[in-house]
Amino acid sequence: MELAAQQGRQVAGDLVSFTPVTGPDHSRRPSARRTVDTSALTALAPVAAVLPVFLLAIAVVWLVVRLVWDVPYWWFAAGYAAAVVVLFLRPVQQFVLAPLLGARRPTRAERGALEPAWRPVLQVNDLPQRRYVLAVQPSTEVNAFACGGHLVVVTSFAVTSLPRDELSGVLAHELSHHLGLHTVALTLSQWLSVPVLLLARIGFFLQNVAKAATSSFVSHSSALTAVGRLVALVLTAVSWVFLSGLLLANALANAVGRNAEFQADRRVVEMGFGRPLALALRRVVALNGSDLPATWAERLAATHPPARTRVARIDALLRQRR
Repeated sequence: MELAAQQGRQVAGDLVSFTPVTGPDHSRRPSARRTVDTSALTALAPVAAVLPVFLLAIAVVWLVVRLVWDVPYWWFAAGYAAAVVVLFLRPVQQFVLAPLLGARRPTRAERGALEPAWRPVLQVNDLPQRRYVLAVQPSTEVNAFACGGHLVVVTSFAVTSLPRDELSGVLAHELSHHLGLHTVALTLSQWLSVPVLLLARIGFFLQNVAKAATSSFVSHSSALTAVGRLVALVLTAVSWVFLSGLLLANALANAVGRNAEFQADRRVVEMGFGRPLALALRRVVALNGSDLPATWAERLAATHPPARTRVARIDALLRQRR
């Protein structure tokens, strides 16, 4: 889950001044148990959307595998789906998933900034440091996201530019996604999407090959040209069948993700890190300007609610706790 949608470019210099934070309020300590938020349940909608095209795509893969391994289709499909548990293993997230996401282990200087900000978040929630994996993604944006069951990724610019309290607020937000189980169903949806996306790309590639072959080798024959165009049309249609399921699942995932951000923000406030998180979001607005979607297409594609909206909600929750 990212800290804010469509982050803009890096801006040098202080664009806004902030009131110093003396420290988060831990007077009301929440339970650190993983609890199923409503966003974790609604995240099953993208899984349901991608499931039909996944079953179709995995059938194509199964037909190829069956040439060398006589395995029943449903065993093969269920085995692939069950293999998603590997993505939730801490070593896999640290050594495989993080590099695939373009993240790396923090440098010594980055650890010097991350550990003092991460430690109070874990202490408030009575969590051991070894349970989660911190990784850094080289980027000039202020951003962070949670993935799988243990991985928390922060951009290098966020590590170097955010004050310690604000960095704690950002890390508490990503931890809240894990504690709310927001990442479980979304990770499953992405895992099921892999063979679908693979076949869609193969289909579009073969479509281009068919078009090129038709225009290069059989343009002299109207009959062969018609056959070539028909093959390209069929490949295009098949590719769009796979792609349509992915587009629907992605749209549902975006809607679920926006609500998950609000629920994670609420949990951050309960932890006592609401004010630092609000300051970090204000910094994002100061750096990038307004992130309000201007069109319905932008609203549909937005993975996060506007940062200003999140700040207003966090401020309202903080006033309720006074």
